[in-house]
Amino acid sequence: MFRIRMVEQPMPTGSRDPDVLLAWLLDSMGLVRSRSEGATIDEEQGAIHRIVRHTLLEEPLRGWDNAAISEFSGLSQTGVHNQMHKLREVGLVSSQLAGRWHVNVLRGGSMAGAVELVAVQTRAIAWMRLAELSGLISESEQRMSEASEEDSQDFRIDIAEPGPSAEGSDRLDALITDLGIIGDRVKSGDTVARRVFEELASSDRPLTLQTLADRTDETRSRAQRVVERLRQAGIVDRVAMRDRIAMDVYAGLMRQHSARGEEWLMGRGGLGRLDEEVSSALLTGAKKKKLSIEKVEDILATVSIDAQRLLLNTLGGRMPYGYRIAGKNGADIAERVMTNIDRTLRRWKTVAQRLDEAVVSE
Repeated sequence: MFRIRMVEQPMPTGSRDPDVLLAWLLDSMGLVRSRSEGATIDEEQGAIHRIVRHTLLEEPLRGWDNAAISEFSGLSQTGVHNQMHKLREVGLVSSQLAGRWHVNVLRGGSMAGAVELVAVQTRAIAWMRLAELSGLISESEQRMSEASEEDSQDFRIDIAEPGPSAEGSDRLDALITDLGIIGDRVKSGDTVARRVFEELASSDRPLTLQTLADRTDETRSRAQRVVERLRQAGIVDRVAMRDRIAMDVYAGLMRQHSARGEEWLMGRGGLGRLDEEVSSALLTGAKKKKLSIEKVEDILATVSIDAQRLLLNTLGGRMPYGYRIAGKNGADIAERVMTNIDRTLRRWKTVAQRLDEAVVSE
Protein backbone atom coordinates (compact mmCIF):
# COMPACT_ATOMS: atom_id res chain seq x y z
CA MET A 1 0.00 0.00 0.00
CA PHE A 2 1.14 3.52 -0.77
CA ARG A 3 2.65 5.41 2.16
CA ILE A 4 5.06 8.32 2.10
CA ARG A 5 6.40 10.90 4.51
CA MET A 6 6.89 14.45 3.27
CA VAL A 7 9.69 16.24 5.13
CA GLU A 8 10.41 19.83 4.13
CA GLN A 9 14.03 20.89 4.20
CA PRO A 10 16.22 23.44 2.36
CA MET A 11 16.92 22.46 -1.23
CA PRO A 12 20.52 21.61 -2.23
CA THR A 13 20.72 24.80 -4.26
CA GLY A 14 23.36 24.75 -6.97
CA SER A 15 24.61 21.23 -6.21
CA ARG A 16 25.25 18.87 -9.13
CA ASP A 17 26.65 16.04 -7.01
CA PRO A 18 24.43 12.96 -7.54
CA ASP A 19 25.08 11.73 -3.99
CA VAL A 20 24.00 15.05 -2.48
CA LEU A 21 20.88 15.28 -4.65
CA LEU A 22 19.87 11.68 -4.00
CA ALA A 23 20.46 12.02 -0.25
CA TRP A 24 18.23 15.11 -0.17
CA LEU A 25 15.48 13.36 -2.12
CA LEU A 26 15.51 10.25 0.06
CA ASP A 27 15.55 12.37 3.22
CA SER A 28 12.63 14.46 1.97
CA MET A 29 10.61 11.30 1.40
CA GLY A 30 11.32 10.06 4.93
CA LEU A 31 13.32 7.09 3.69
CA VAL A 32 16.46 7.68 5.74
CA ARG A 33 16.57 7.38 9.51
CA SER A 34 18.15 10.10 11.60
CA ARG A 35 21.92 10.05 11.45
CA SER A 36 24.26 9.82 14.40
CA GLU A 37 27.16 12.17 15.00
CA GLY A 38 30.53 10.91 13.84
CA ALA A 39 29.07 8.64 11.18
CA THR A 40 31.15 7.91 8.09
CA ILE A 41 30.04 9.15 4.67
CA ASP A 42 28.90 5.65 3.79
CA GLU A 43 26.94 5.35 7.03
CA GLU A 44 25.34 8.76 6.51
CA GLN A 45 24.17 7.87 3.01
CA GLY A 46 22.69 4.62 4.26
CA ALA A 47 21.74 1.30 2.72
CA ILE A 48 18.84 2.63 0.70
CA HIS A 49 21.09 5.29 -0.80
CA ARG A 50 23.60 2.66 -1.97
CA ILE A 51 20.86 0.56 -3.54
CA VAL A 52 19.39 3.41 -5.56
CA ARG A 53 22.71 5.01 -6.45
CA HIS A 54 24.53 1.92 -7.72
CA THR A 55 21.68 0.00 -9.35
CA LEU A 56 18.42 1.75 -10.13
CA LEU A 57 19.92 5.10 -11.10
CA GLU A 58 22.57 3.47 -13.28
CA GLU A 59 20.16 1.17 -15.16
CA PRO A 60 16.57 2.10 -14.26
CA LEU A 61 14.83 -0.51 -16.45
CA ARG A 62 17.30 -3.38 -16.27
CA GLY A 63 15.05 -5.40 -13.99
CA TRP A 64 17.04 -5.84 -10.79
CA ASP A 65 16.39 -8.91 -8.67
CA ASN A 66 17.40 -8.96 -5.01
CA ALA A 67 20.46 -11.12 -5.65
CA ALA A 68 21.86 -8.65 -8.20
CA ILE A 69 21.10 -5.67 -5.98
CA SER A 70 22.80 -7.44 -3.08
CA GLU A 71 25.92 -8.00 -5.17
CA PHE A 72 26.18 -4.37 -6.33
CA SER A 73 25.24 -2.74 -3.01
CA GLY A 74 27.08 -5.04 -0.61
CA LEU A 75 23.95 -5.70 1.46
CA SER A 76 22.52 -9.01 2.50
CA GLN A 77 19.46 -10.18 0.57
CA THR A 78 17.38 -9.73 3.71
CA GLY A 79 18.60 -6.14 3.97
CA VAL A 80 17.85 -5.59 0.28
CA HIS A 81 14.34 -7.00 0.72
CA ASN A 82 13.61 -4.57 3.57
CA GLN A 83 14.89 -1.54 1.67
CA MET A 84 13.08 -2.46 -1.57
CA HIS A 85 9.85 -2.73 0.41
CA LYS A 86 10.30 0.91 1.47
CA LEU A 87 10.98 2.02 -2.10
CA ARG A 88 7.89 0.21 -3.38
CA GLU A 89 5.76 1.63 -0.56
CA VAL A 90 6.59 5.24 -1.51
CA GLY A 91 6.04 4.46 -5.21
CA LEU A 92 9.56 4.99 -6.58
CA VAL A 93 9.99 1.33 -7.57
CA SER A 94 7.69 -1.26 -9.09
CA SER A 95 8.30 -4.99 -9.38
CA GLN A 96 7.04 -7.91 -11.45
CA LEU A 97 7.61 -11.64 -11.57
CA ALA A 98 10.20 -12.80 -14.12
CA GLY A 99 10.55 -16.57 -13.91
CA ARG A 100 11.32 -17.46 -10.30
CA TRP A 101 12.40 -13.96 -9.28
CA HIS A 102 10.74 -10.64 -8.69
CA VAL A 103 12.61 -7.93 -10.58
CA ASN A 104 12.51 -4.25 -9.75
CA VAL A 105 12.60 -1.15 -11.94
CA LEU A 106 12.64 2.58 -11.30
CA ARG A 107 9.14 3.69 -12.28
CA GLY A 108 8.99 5.75 -15.45
CA GLY A 109 12.54 4.77 -16.40
CA SER A 110 14.15 7.70 -14.56
CA MET A 111 14.09 9.42 -11.19
CA ALA A 112 12.17 12.33 -12.70
CA GLY A 113 9.60 9.92 -14.11
CA ALA A 114 9.30 8.03 -10.83
CA VAL A 115 8.85 11.24 -8.81
CA GLU A 116 6.23 12.49 -11.27
CA LEU A 117 4.20 9.32 -10.70
CA VAL A 118 4.72 9.55 -6.93
CA ALA A 119 3.52 13.16 -7.01
CA VAL A 120 0.28 12.19 -8.76
CA GLN A 121 -0.42 9.48 -6.18
CA THR A 122 0.54 11.67 -3.25
CA ARG A 123 -1.71 14.50 -4.33
CA ALA A 124 -4.73 12.30 -5.06
CA ILE A 125 -4.48 10.38 -1.79
CA ALA A 126 -3.82 13.56 0.19
CA TRP A 127 -7.06 15.11 -1.10
CA MET A 128 -8.91 11.93 -0.17
CA ARG A 129 -7.56 11.83 3.39
CA LEU A 130 -7.95 15.59 3.93
CA ALA A 131 -11.59 15.28 2.91
CA GLU A 132 -11.97 12.80 5.78
CA LEU A 133 -10.25 15.23 8.11
CA SER A 134 -12.39 18.17 6.99
CA GLY A 135 -15.58 16.47 8.11
CA LEU A 136 -14.23 16.25 11.67
CA ILE A 137 -13.53 19.97 12.12
CA SER A 138 -16.30 22.24 13.39
CA GLU A 139 -16.75 25.56 11.57
CA SER A 140 -15.98 28.69 13.60
CA GLU A 141 -15.43 32.31 12.54
CA GLN A 142 -14.45 33.20 16.10
CA ARG A 143 -11.54 30.75 16.01
CA MET A 144 -9.63 32.94 13.55
CA SER A 145 -10.31 36.30 15.23
CA GLU A 146 -6.64 36.71 16.17
CA ALA A 147 -3.75 36.72 13.70
CA SER A 148 -1.47 33.70 14.03
CA GLU A 149 2.15 33.95 15.09
CA GLU A 150 4.92 33.66 12.53
CA ASP A 151 5.43 29.92 12.22
CA SER A 152 8.93 28.56 11.61
CA GLN A 153 7.83 24.92 11.68
CA ASP A 154 9.16 22.81 8.81
CA PHE A 155 6.35 21.04 7.01
CA ARG A 156 6.08 17.32 7.74
CA ILE A 157 3.16 15.00 7.12
CA ASP A 158 2.53 11.34 6.29
CA ILE A 159 0.29 10.46 3.35
CA ALA A 160 -1.09 6.93 3.23
CA GLU A 161 -3.96 5.38 1.34
CA PRO A 162 -6.79 4.01 3.48
CA GLY A 163 -6.21 0.54 4.84
CA PRO A 164 -8.05 -1.89 7.09
CA SER A 165 -8.87 -0.65 10.57
CA ALA A 166 -6.99 -2.27 13.42
CA GLU A 167 -8.99 -4.19 15.96
CA GLY A 168 -10.56 -1.83 18.48
CA SER A 169 -9.93 1.24 16.30
CA ASP A 170 -12.21 3.31 14.08
CA ARG A 171 -11.59 5.42 10.99
CA LEU A 172 -10.49 8.46 13.00
CA ASP A 173 -7.82 6.39 14.72
CA ALA A 174 -6.65 5.18 11.31
CA LEU A 175 -6.61 8.72 9.91
CA ILE A 176 -4.60 10.10 12.84
CA THR A 177 -2.11 7.28 12.35
CA ASP A 178 -1.91 7.62 8.55
CA LEU A 179 -1.22 11.37 8.75
CA GLY A 180 1.65 10.78 11.19
CA ILE A 181 -0.03 12.66 14.05
CA ILE A 182 0.32 9.75 16.44
CA GLY A 183 4.12 9.63 15.96
CA ASP A 184 6.47 6.78 15.17
CA ARG A 185 6.44 4.96 18.50
CA VAL A 186 2.85 3.84 18.69
CA LYS A 187 1.65 2.04 21.80
CA SER A 188 -1.43 -0.12 21.65
CA GLY A 189 -4.44 1.67 23.11
CA ASP A 190 -2.73 5.09 23.24
CA THR A 191 -5.38 7.67 22.26
CA VAL A 192 -3.71 10.93 23.30
CA ALA A 193 -3.27 12.11 19.69
CA ARG A 194 -6.93 11.48 18.92
CA ARG A 195 -8.16 13.23 22.06
CA VAL A 196 -5.95 16.30 21.56
CA PHE A 197 -7.13 16.60 17.95
CA GLU A 198 -10.79 16.27 18.95
CA GLU A 199 -10.42 19.02 21.56
CA LEU A 200 -8.84 21.39 19.05
CA ALA A 201 -11.23 20.46 16.21
CA SER A 202 -14.30 21.30 18.31
CA SER A 203 -12.98 24.46 20.00
CA ASP A 204 -13.90 28.03 19.00
CA ARG A 205 -10.96 29.44 20.92
CA PRO A 206 -7.24 28.73 21.17
CA LEU A 207 -6.35 26.26 23.90
CA THR A 208 -3.19 26.32 25.99
CA LEU A 209 -1.06 23.22 26.41
CA GLN A 210 -2.08 23.02 30.04
CA THR A 211 -5.75 23.14 29.09
CA LEU A 212 -5.23 20.34 26.57
CA ALA A 213 -3.34 18.30 29.15
CA ASP A 214 -6.11 18.78 31.72
CA ARG A 215 -8.92 17.93 29.29
CA THR A 216 -7.21 14.80 28.02
CA ASP A 217 -5.90 13.76 31.45
CA GLU A 218 -2.38 13.55 30.01
CA THR A 219 0.94 15.19 30.86
CA ARG A 220 1.71 18.57 29.35
CA SER A 221 4.73 17.17 27.49
CA ARG A 222 2.67 14.45 25.80
CA ALA A 223 0.03 16.95 24.71
CA GLN A 224 2.80 19.22 23.42
CA ARG A 225 4.31 16.49 21.24
CA VAL A 226 0.96 15.90 19.55
CA VAL A 227 0.43 19.64 19.04
CA GLU A 228 3.87 20.02 17.46
CA ARG A 229 3.14 17.23 14.98
CA LEU A 230 -0.18 18.91 14.12
CA ARG A 231 1.67 22.19 13.61
CA GLN A 232 4.25 20.54 11.34
CA ALA A 233 1.40 19.13 9.25
CA GLY A 234 -0.14 22.60 8.90
CA ILE A 235 -3.34 21.57 10.68
CA VAL A 236 -2.78 23.65 13.83
CA ASP A 237 -1.14 27.02 14.42
CA ARG A 238 -0.04 29.06 17.42
CA VAL A 239 -1.59 32.35 18.48
CA ALA A 240 -0.81 34.88 21.19
CA MET A 241 -3.59 34.90 23.79
CA ARG A 242 -4.01 38.65 24.18
CA ASP A 243 -6.84 38.30 26.66
CA ARG A 244 -4.33 36.79 29.13
CA ILE A 245 -1.60 39.40 28.73
CA ALA A 246 -3.26 41.92 31.04
CA MET A 247 -3.59 39.30 33.78
CA ASP A 248 0.09 38.32 33.54
CA VAL A 249 1.28 41.95 33.33
CA TYR A 250 -0.80 42.82 36.39
CA ALA A 251 0.68 39.92 38.37
CA GLY A 252 4.20 40.84 37.27
CA LEU A 253 3.79 44.53 38.10
CA MET A 254 2.48 43.91 41.60
CA ARG A 255 5.09 41.27 42.34
CA GLN A 256 8.05 43.29 41.06
CA HIS A 257 6.87 46.56 42.68
CA SER A 258 6.71 44.83 46.04
CA ALA A 259 10.07 43.11 45.59
CA ARG A 260 12.17 45.69 43.69
CA GLY A 261 10.42 49.05 43.73
CA GLU A 262 9.64 51.87 41.29
CA GLU A 263 13.18 52.49 40.05
CA TRP A 264 13.61 48.92 38.90
CA LEU A 265 10.20 48.93 37.19
CA MET A 266 11.07 52.07 35.19
CA GLY A 267 14.48 50.68 34.26
CA ARG A 268 14.95 46.95 33.85
CA GLY A 269 11.24 46.35 34.42
CA GLY A 270 10.46 47.93 31.05
CA LEU A 271 7.98 50.67 31.99
CA GLY A 272 10.44 53.33 30.81
CA ARG A 273 10.13 52.03 27.25
CA LEU A 274 6.42 52.84 27.13
CA ASP A 275 4.76 56.20 26.53
CA GLU A 276 4.91 58.35 29.64
CA GLU A 277 1.13 58.37 30.03
CA VAL A 278 0.98 54.55 29.97
CA SER A 279 3.96 53.99 32.28
CA SER A 280 2.74 56.64 34.75
CA ALA A 281 -0.73 55.06 34.94
CA LEU A 282 0.71 51.59 35.56
CA LEU A 283 3.26 52.78 38.11
CA THR A 284 0.77 54.93 40.04
CA GLY A 285 -1.74 52.10 40.12
CA ALA A 286 0.85 49.67 41.42
CA LYS A 287 2.10 52.11 44.05
CA LYS A 288 -1.40 52.88 45.35
CA LYS A 289 -2.49 49.25 44.95
CA LYS A 290 -5.44 50.38 42.85
CA LEU A 291 -4.62 48.33 39.79
CA SER A 292 -6.80 45.49 38.54
CA ILE A 293 -6.62 43.21 35.55
CA GLU A 294 -9.38 45.23 33.86
CA LYS A 295 -7.54 48.52 34.48
CA VAL A 296 -4.28 47.11 33.11
CA GLU A 297 -6.15 45.95 30.00
CA ASP A 298 -7.60 49.43 29.48
CA ILE A 299 -4.22 51.14 30.00
CA LEU A 300 -2.48 48.81 27.51
CA ALA A 301 -5.23 49.12 24.88
CA THR A 302 -3.14 51.59 22.81
CA VAL A 303 0.12 49.64 23.20
CA SER A 304 1.20 47.38 20.32
CA ILE A 305 1.22 43.63 20.84
CA ASP A 306 5.01 43.54 20.40
CA ALA A 307 5.48 46.19 23.11
CA GLN A 308 3.12 44.28 25.41
CA ARG A 309 5.11 41.10 24.80
CA LEU A 310 8.37 42.89 25.63
CA LEU A 311 6.89 44.39 28.80
CA LEU A 312 5.70 40.99 29.94
CA ASN A 313 9.16 39.52 29.34
CA THR A 314 10.96 42.28 31.27
CA LEU A 315 8.58 41.80 34.18
CA GLY A 316 9.65 38.17 34.36
CA GLY A 317 6.62 36.71 32.63
CA ARG A 318 6.20 34.78 29.42
CA MET A 319 3.89 35.45 26.50
CA PRO A 320 0.84 33.19 26.84
CA TYR A 321 0.24 31.15 23.70
CA GLY A 322 -2.66 29.02 22.62
CA TYR A 323 -3.15 26.52 19.82
CA ARG A 324 -6.04 26.24 17.41
CA ILE A 325 -7.10 24.57 14.20
CA ALA A 326 -5.53 26.79 11.52
CA GLY A 327 -8.71 27.64 9.66
CA LYS A 328 -12.36 28.45 10.20
CA ASN A 329 -13.43 25.09 8.75
CA GLY A 330 -12.18 21.86 7.27
CA ALA A 331 -12.01 23.28 3.73
CA ASP A 332 -9.55 25.94 4.90
CA ILE A 333 -7.35 23.29 6.48
CA ALA A 334 -7.39 21.10 3.37
CA GLU A 335 -6.37 24.07 1.21
CA ARG A 336 -3.60 25.08 3.62
CA VAL A 337 -2.14 21.58 3.82
CA MET A 338 -2.38 21.06 0.05
CA THR A 339 -0.45 24.30 -0.52
CA ASN A 340 2.40 22.87 1.56
CA ILE A 341 2.17 19.53 -0.22
CA ASP A 342 2.29 21.16 -3.67
CA ARG A 343 5.35 23.20 -2.69
CA THR A 344 7.15 20.07 -1.50
CA LEU A 345 6.20 18.15 -4.64
CA ARG A 346 7.61 20.93 -6.84
CA ARG A 347 10.91 20.67 -4.98
CA TRP A 348 10.99 16.90 -5.41
CA LYS A 349 10.45 17.23 -9.16
CA THR A 350 13.17 19.87 -9.52
CA VAL A 351 15.76 17.85 -7.62
CA ALA A 352 14.82 14.59 -9.39
CA GLN A 353 15.32 16.23 -12.79
CA ARG A 354 18.65 17.64 -11.69
CA LEU A 355 19.68 14.22 -10.33
CA ASP A 356 18.99 12.49 -13.67
CA GLU A 357 21.03 15.12 -15.48
CA ALA A 358 23.91 14.74 -13.00
CA VAL A 359 24.00 10.93 -13.43
CA VAL A 360 24.01 11.20 -17.23
CA SER A 361 26.83 13.75 -17.21
CA GLU A 362 29.14 11.60 -15.03
